[in-house]
Amino acid sequence: MEKRAIFSNRFLPLALIAPQILITLVFFYWPAIQAVWQSFLIEDAFGLSTEFVWFENYQLLFTKAHYFRTFTTTMLFSFLVAFLSLTISLLLAVQADKSIKGAGVYRTLLIWPYAVAPAVAGVLWIFMLNPSLGMIAKAMRSAGIDWNPLLNGGDAMTLVVIASVWKQISYNFLFFLAGLQAIPKSVIEAAAIDGAGSARRFWTIIFPLLSPTTFFLVVVNIVYAFFDTLGVIDSMTQGGPAKATETLVYRVFADGRLGSDLGGSAAQSVILMFIVVGLTAIQFKYIERKVEY
Repeated sequence: MEKRAIFSNRFLPLALIAPQILITLVFFYWPAIQAVWQSFLIEDAFGLSTEFVWFENYQLLFTKAHYFRTFTTTMLFSFLVAFLSLTISLLLAVQADKSIKGAGVYRTLLIWPYAVAPAVAGVLWIFMLNPSLGMIAKAMRSAGIDWNPLLNGGDAMTLVVIASVWKQISYNFLFFLAGLQAIPKSVIEAAAIDGAGSARRFWTIIFPLLSPTTFFLVVVNIVYAFFDTLGVIDSMTQGGPAKATETLVYRVFADGRLGSDLGGSAAQSVILMFIVVGLTAIQFKYIERKVEY
């Protein structure tokens, strides 16, 4: 029999959801509406004069060749971060779900990075991979590897991808581990009795049953790569060298906060918002069909 919650007071459900609705309105819808409105304006650096220019900010934006380069950089960066963080965290969750000695310690250590702020994560990896003072960088130079993210765009991209992936692994690990523990062991044992190997059990039983969790994490990781990596990039490379690690969200910050181009920055944020909403809608339309609930 299905259990349903019954409230004696009809205003109690409204009171319970009111804080979340208020937070959503104040911290999402209000800034989004304000960004859309500001994208049609041109303001001076001091905010003393404002001119309504319709779509001029958008038109000017698409005439800049380096904006399309930033778009390409963002797509590459987001794909690498989402794919690597999901793959590594799934591998770690599968290993942590096994009956091994000290599994609780491993799980605790893997969860810790989630508590680290993105900017702090960037600083931690700078201490290890900075060409002048990084411990790992010194070992790479001793091995004859030419590593210099301050001058080489490929090295810089590798650096910010590593830091961003490391920061997100813990979040993905928690959900994958919870999903693995929710799978009935009897199903896996039955497949083992039937002669299915570990690899076949994973791809035919475990991974399909993890598809709801995987789909949720794909959406979350893409949003993370587009928005929440600003602190990592700002603390590590500031979009350099030669804008090799400049993503769309960092460009919004650089043009708005550093360049005082509030109208152009708002236009970029609106475009970024539509890109992420569009990618999420595509995932729900095409990828969710393959999810087995």
